[in-house]
Amino acid sequence: MIAPLASALDANVLVLNKHYAAIHVISVRRAFGLLYRRLAEVVSVENDQYFSYDFESWRELSELRMQYERERHDWVHCVRFDIAVPRIVRLLFYDRLPRQGVKFNRRNIYARDRNRCQYCGRKFSTTELSLDHIIPRSQGGTASWENIVCCCVSCNVRKGGRTPMQAGIHLVAEPVKPKRSPIIQLRLTSEKYASWKQFLNAAYWNVELKD
Repeated sequence: MIAPLASALDANVLVLNKHYAAIHVISVRRAFGLLYRRLAEVVSVENDQYFSYDFESWRELSELRMQYERERHDWVHCVRFDIAVPRIVRLLFYDRLPRQGVKFNRRNIYARDRNRCQYCGRKFSTTELSLDHIIPRSQGGTASWENIVCCCVSCNVRKGGRTPMQAGIHLVAEPVKPKRSPIIQLRLTSEKYASWKQFLNAAYWNVELKD
């Protein structure tokens, strides 16, 4: 039924449980599936107020937004209508909270370090980066948030099986375990996801996001 444009496919949707607690981030396609099956509703932040819309009312609102604020939204073109991509949806029948903690995995480490080598400070694509043990395993180093960083090929070769001090190089930042998903933190730097902030602020919701 829905054929998103490439730009729309690149968007993400924040998911709240029925008590408005942030629990996950999903794809645009999955969000529209939940809306169409009436398992979720759109939560729209407008002038610091929250408004809820089901699929049909969101489609009607999208017609107006297409006329007056087209550039502010990502769009999905359907056979009979265009519909704006929602930024936030709320599950109508789900009240559980996410598990605490951030998964220790390659994707989250790259996101935490913003794809920058933590020795030279330059930014690279993920294919040009590896993960480096600050204190090598051969010297008792462990696989942990505090001991693994992104590293480019050149710095990796230069450092070898030594500590930064032994290799005469320095870390650009101290590695720490993120308090919330670093993937989400990167999204919050984009203006299009500004409405997420009040749902992710610890002053409003004392929860962590799932990876």
